[in-house]
Amino acid sequence: MKSTTENKPSLKHRLHEIIYEADTRGGKLFDVILLIAILASILFVMLESIQSIDEAYGSYLDIAEWVITILFSLEYLLRIITVKKPSKYIFSFYGIIDLLSTIPKYVSLILIDSHNLSVLRALRLLRIFRILKITRYIGASNRLLVALRSSRAKIAVFLLFVLILCTILGTIMYMIEGAENGFSSIPRSVYWAIVTLTTVGYGDIAPVTALGQLIASAIMILGYAIIAIPTGIVGSEMINAKIHTNTQSCPNCMQDSHQDGAVFCYHCGDKLNE
Repeated sequence: MKSTTENKPSLKHRLHEIIYEADTRGGKLFDVILLIAILASILFVMLESIQSIDEAYGSYLDIAEWVITILFSLEYLLRIITVKKPSKYIFSFYGIIDLLSTIPKYVSLILIDSHNLSVLRALRLLRIFRILKITRYIGASNRLLVALRSSRAKIAVFLLFVLILCTILGTIMYMIEGAENGFSSIPRSVYWAIVTLTTVGYGDIAPVTALGQLIASAIMILGYAIIAIPTGIVGSEMINAKIHTNTQSCPNCMQDSHQDGAVFCYHCGDKLNE
């Protein structure tokens, strides 16, 4: 019969459960504290850019930034040592973001003012999607990500079509309006077509001839129809998207979003934490 000590989860196991999983009490608390630290760090950097505040409290803000940087460094190291394959985390999307958000303060010791790059920590707010899954909006972020991934081919074809359309329309406007009306080259005319088709309308270039204005009006109306197409593509994919709501993360391959009650990872087959 195994002893109680043998059945007790290891420290590495418990740390992985807290750091990578938002379905446990420790994991929820860790994510909330992490979110607060990220927001505080961004606020400190923004306040430091205000000269009056920097002159009065610059040293305190600097100390606070170093404290948060050290905490983020420890967190980064813990994320590496609590997984079976550290490279999976290091070269993952979140792994790269975590590294980029940690090093600016260290780089500032060599390059002056580079610590302002600490605002890159705002990217870490993407981890809020894991926290959202513990609320009544559970699974919404995953459904959107799955829909975007599933519709990427359709959207790519759509964007290629829009690019070709803008090139054709820009060329036509270049031939109609000419350099004397601001359409000095085909690339500049294509730029105008993109601005007009997307209904941005900067107004730095505008058609003068009656035919040019007629074509511009048609492009503006067409723009409203074109903008709705990506929404429809992603929307239909969201309806069909199959999602997982469990935030349990595999200690081997770092994949998360497993089914509730899953014992093995759906990606690599490795056993999950209980």
